[in-house]
Amino acid sequence: MARLSRQLNRRQFGGALALGALSTTLKSEPGSAMRSPEGSPVRTCIFSKHLQWLDYKEMAETVARLNFDGIDLTVRPGGHVEPENVERDLPAAAAAVREAGLDLLIMTTAINDPDDPHTEKILATAADLDIEFYRMGYFRYEKGVPVDQVIDDVRRKMEGLAELNARHRVRGNYQNHAGTGYFGASLWDLREVLNKIGSDHLGSQFDIRHSVVEGAFSWVVDFRALSQHVQTVAIKDFFWEREGDQWNVINCPLGEGAVDFPTYFELLHSTGFNGPISLHLEYPLGGAESGRRDLTIPSHRVLDAMRRDLSLLNQLLQEAGFSLTN
Repeated sequence: MARLSRQLNRRQFGGALALGALSTTLKSEPGSAMRSPEGSPVRTCIFSKHLQWLDYKEMAETVARLNFDGIDLTVRPGGHVEPENVERDLPAAAAAVREAGLDLLIMTTAINDPDDPHTEKILATAADLDIEFYRMGYFRYEKGVPVDQVIDDVRRKMEGLAELNARHRVRGNYQNHAGTGYFGASLWDLREVLNKIGSDHLGSQFDIRHSVVEGAFSWVVDFRALSQHVQTVAIKDFFWEREGDQWNVINCPLGEGAVDFPTYFELLHSTGFNGPISLHLEYPLGGAESGRRDLTIPSHRVLDAMRRDLSLLNQLLQEAGFSLTN
């Protein structure tokens, strides 16, 4: 929290200028971003990768006690639900989540190919269970392959997925991920593809951590460029640390890093966003941060971290003008 306070003092003036310049424009930009009546609450969920040391029932009951609205469930290789078992296991997971009084708000998948044998099975099962959103798998630029060719290949696959999504009444969201070779890291390639496809069943899961890593000073414009496609968001924080001649990206608890959350949430609020918000804890937590099924620290420390980050997230959302369910 101390780092967040210093961060706000440093950036208040710049953030205010950014909001003044952009908020009116953002409100007027058309597109497929999630919209709802003014004052309708946003819903927060926890990324289930961090709870893969619990079974469905224990996970759901734990998340309910932590006071989240729902769960972002891993339905991918190594996740809570393995793709080959989706018809058996996803209904069981959904039942446990809903019996605990929670919503199954998002699935995180590895889906990036409409012709993969598991793709339609996962989407059809999700549709039967009224799961609206899923996060897609990643695309990458390959050495020696022209950038334009990669973008064209991605567009064709995403067009196929948009058609499947529309057929099954689900929405696929592509998460921007920082790092060498990731399609969508810069956001502009993702925007180009989503603009060309123009489907409400295909959008962005905007990740502010990854956006700031890639565009420390340009992320506001990057968000503005993509905002019409943002349907869900992922929340986490980081800072840069120098080790010798190298600068490393270090994940950290919410509010202790480089992400200017007050400015970001005010910008997000100005768009009328009302999709699910997925909280990620990628900093060291005894293996929970990486989806391990055996922890090296007491489980209460993981849950305390979730409780703390959710409390700050709720505070920041309310200060930005969002309504909450709890």
